[in-house]
Amino acid sequence: MPIYAYRCSSCACQKDVMQKMSDAPILTCPECGKDTFSKQLTAASFQLKGNGYYVTDFKGGPKKGDAKADAGKPEIKHETKPDAVAVTAPAPAATGVV
Repeated sequence: MPIYAYRCSSCACQKDVMQKMSDAPILTCPECGKDTFSKQLTAASFQLKGNGYYVTDFKGGPKKGDAKADAGKPEIKHETKPDAVAVTAPAPAATGVV
């Protein structure tokens, strides 16, 4: 059931009320008794539950070895680069000056 935010324009009383969507809105303020209680426009917040809705369901892609996930995918070959070669500076040449 949705939760609706209500506010009284006379006494500024605010309440959150859980109601069915088919229930009639509450018009009488529970604090002051005046018919100035009205629904407020609020941002909807909801949570989707079940397979496919959780953030972690799609992180990391398919698990390795999963035959269904691997079926029909082209095989990707990665080129390997040769290891870096260490470059050393040549030793200074002897000038013969003592």
